[in-house]
Amino acid sequence: MVEKYKKEVANDVVFNLEYNSERQRLLIPEYGRHLQKLIDQATIIEDVETRNKAAKYIIQVMGSLNPHLRDVPDFQHKLWDQLFIMSDFKLDVESPYPIPSRDVLQLKPDILQYPQNFPKYRFYGNNIKYMIDVANKWEDGEMKNALVLVIANHMKKSYLSWNKDTVKDDVIFEHLFELSDGKINLLQSTEELLNTTDLLRTNKRISNKITPPGQPKIQSNKNNKGPGKSKPFQKNNNQK
Repeated sequence: MVEKYKKEVANDVVFNLEYNSERQRLLIPEYGRHLQKLIDQATIIEDVETRNKAAKYIIQVMGSLNPHLRDVPDFQHKLWDQLFIMSDFKLDVESPYPIPSRDVLQLKPDILQYPQNFPKYRFYGNNIKYMIDVANKWEDGEMKNALVLVIANHMKKSYLSWNKDTVKDDVIFEHLFELSDGKINLLQSTEELLNTTDLLRTNKRISNKITPPGQPKIQSNKNNKGPGKSKPFQKNNNQK
């Protein structure tokens, strides 16, 4: 009589368990270990035709795992690239797209050159410095004077937003003179900047409960004895 079931030794089962720490690292973990094993098996197939069929089958499985990407341009190209990457570039099959190389995959982008500006008065920000540089290029006239006045008021507002103490206009004019390399001089000017309260004033939100002026208020008809008085609701017991 053939033994249908063979009892296994418990110690052997525990000894043969696979732990993730002992398994091979997944190159693309999103596809899971079962697909990684399929690719490993396809890599060691000796017959070229069978190996190509296995690669196409794996591509179909990878596409079914990502149905939301089927409408993406070059989706198949991406799948083939991932197939070669997961095989550690050991899979020798015919690909309808250029086969990627390990060197291209390991290329790193160039380091971005971030602007490093360390202004003396950081509470003004870099935009103020840009505005001052633009104002220095303008010709003298009413437009330049108006721009300089706008810059000075914005500098005062920025100063007050970071410093709770009040500031005199002379201090703003000195900073403007310094930041403009002495090209904008308002130290002897009689111009006056906006008040602190005007610069830091916040817009009050109009509540829905407050009726705007000029709009009539809607009065309730609760105490109104006129013909427009609303009748109370009465239940009709005769209604079926």
